[in-house]
Amino acid sequence: MSEKKTTSYPKEKINILFLENISDAAVHHFSSHGYTNVRKLSGAISEAELMKEIKNVHLLGIRSKTKITKNVIKAAEKLQAIGCFCIGVNQVDLNAATEAGVAVFNAPYSNTRSVAELVIGASIMLIRKIIDKNKAAHEGIWNKDATGSYELRGKTLGIIGYGNIGTQVSVLAESLGMKVLFYDVETKLPLGNANDSRTLKELLQKSDIVTLHVPELNTTKNMINKNTLKLFKKGSILINYARGEVVDIDALKRSLESGHLSGAAIDVFPVEPEKNGDHFETPLQGLSNVLLTPHIGGSTLEAQNNIGIDVSNKLFNYLEKGISYGSHTIPAISLPSHEEAHRILHIHKNVPGVLSEINSCLSNNKINVLGQYLKTNDQIGYVVLDLDKHLSKNALELLKKVKHTIKVRILY
Repeated sequence: MSEKKTTSYPKEKINILFLENISDAAVHHFSSHGYTNVRKLSGAISEAELMKEIKNVHLLGIRSKTKITKNVIKAAEKLQAIGCFCIGVNQVDLNAATEAGVAVFNAPYSNTRSVAELVIGASIMLIRKIIDKNKAAHEGIWNKDATGSYELRGKTLGIIGYGNIGTQVSVLAESLGMKVLFYDVETKLPLGNANDSRTLKELLQKSDIVTLHVPELNTTKNMINKNTLKLFKKGSILINYARGEVVDIDALKRSLESGHLSGAAIDVFPVEPEKNGDHFETPLQGLSNVLLTPHIGGSTLEAQNNIGIDVSNKLFNYLEKGISYGSHTIPAISLPSHEEAHRILHIHKNVPGVLSEINSCLSNNKINVLGQYLKTNDQIGYVVLDLDKHLSKNALELLKKVKHTIKVRILY
């Protein structure tokens, strides 16, 4: 499809809602393509509020605070896609979105550099005891002392989770002269001179600094607990820029107070405030050897701009072209252009016979298929049909009547 081709729907009737102060790059992407109903709100909103707001919304953009529950998706009568302008999608009920035929996109790579740089920065701050010295200087105390302060060079960094961020941290750490160990449940190819640890225990026992980059799963909840903390080297440092549920905060506090760990940098917490300015509490407050930040690992202007471009582009391509590449719910299809055709999207339950019924329906009504693309996952199937321009006017209605249909949409 050429860029000049217009959609079959009037763009001014497409409602787009962006929450949590998403980058203006996303707003500009749609407004520059003729979409006029784009709303941007600064914060997250409650489930009840969102159920009211979302009724006529076609595209929804969120970050990590907004929870997309089954009730929200059920209330979204016109919703086609959700864009998570962040790394994860755990704030979305993916099963409910899949059942409703709603595409869910995210930006798994766009802020990796921002997080990786902050991990290295936090490592330097902690290993040099900068937090204590900064506090003393602000209080008018001159504390020029090398005791307990070290260089990163020659130290061992243990990376738990060797994915997009973990590998970036690995490269940066090596450039500073660190030794790198990593542990991942999947086999990963080491970058540079990094070494794969056979077990988590091995990594913890050998690392001077341990940094976490794992998703929030049942298997990762409280993976750093009173038992695993005992395996850390005495005087080592823990950094968590992954997910709040990964670390048992109370156990970490005890380990820090006892001196077994010399420091920690924590950016994510089991319970976090909904918006800026809200009251925040953690057992780690008041500990001089702890660097606390308010979930800002990926919060740089560069990262937010990149995320805005990445996710808005995925939403745009799905809305206008039916391209579902990168979706966590709709089977991923990367589609070629087809100038001389009408394009219809059909989302259905993944049961035998649906494709046969679609083809029979079109054939019986003498509708010529110029191109057909099918992809399925465990729950649903996604069929994209490029049909002859002399398409019967009732083709859309015919496809809506196919058994097990979830959604049908005509693009152009």
